Amino acid sequence: MPSWNSRGLRGSMLEEMINLTNNKYREKGLALIQKVPTPITPINIDKENRHITLAYFEQKSTVDYIGVVQGVPVCFDAKECAVDTFSMNNVHEHQVTFMKEFEEQNGIAFLLIYYKKYDAYYYLTFDRLLEFWERANNGGRKSFRYEELDSDYQIPLIGSGCIRYLDILKKDLERRDYI
Repeated sequence: MPSWNSRGLRGSMLEEMINLTNNKYREKGLALIQKVPTPITPINIDKENRHITLAYFEQKSTVDYIGVVQGVPVCFDAKECAVDTFSMNNVHEHQVTFMKEFEEQNGIAFLLIYYKKYDAYYYLTFDRLLEFWERANNGGRKSFRYEELDSDYQIPLIGSGCIRYLDILKKDLERRDYI
């Protein structure tokens, strides 16, 4: 079983920025997006500081966030990448399955990826994720390169530490003829 403290805090800054963004979207009545909690079983607890120091995940998580944007159901996972290539090992089969089923129910699924090296945020559409996933599972590259991403889906950062992904979501919806 994966340990909670081994990789659990990786991406926490990204998560904080997304949570801040989602709060702003909620306050403005634009979206209601919630962080999906992952159930854990505590193993060690620092009683003095009242902190869990070791825990195990009880079950596989689906995605990090789920909600609705102006009547459109959305779900997404947040990922960080420190180098030029994003390993498909960072996306799990149960996540792809959930996102595929979500899309089949007329929802919109995507990844938000932060490339540390470039200080850049990307919205990866589910269909593009699926292309990379199938390529990896059919004997092709087990990762995708930064250069393979569509620059139209880079998320601009405009002050206040928010990741304004709704603008890119709108572009995705228009491309799909969803709106």
